[in-house]
Amino acid sequence: MTTKTKANTVTLSVASRDDVTKRALAAFEGTAQGAHISFASVELLWQTMTTKRWELLKAMTGQGAMSMREAARRVGRDVKSVHGDVHALLDAGVLDREEDGRIVFPFDAVHVDFTLTAAA
Repeated sequence: MTTKTKANTVTLSVASRDDVTKRALAAFEGTAQGAHISFASVELLWQTMTTKRWELLKAMTGQGAMSMREAARRVGRDVKSVHGDVHALLDAGVLDREEDGRIVFPFDAVHVDFTLTAAA
């Protein structure tokens, strides 16, 4: 994957398939939607974005592509433990991998957006 442009914010949100489809259709019609990474439920968002993964994301935000070893150094953890978190974030579409193998979180800021409602 290639690095996205800088000076941008990604929104992590909880969205149904219909919401994602509506956003995609609006984008195809020319309405700017901004960058989004959507999760099917709040539980899936928190399962994916553990405390250690948030620390990793914070260390990578706005920093450009880096090796896994550099990411581990920035969070003060060993490469092996960071490796698992990096792959979970790659699988979730939160991180990208450059052609040279480096990893990147191609955003300068993160906004988290979901609504908690009363249980049914």
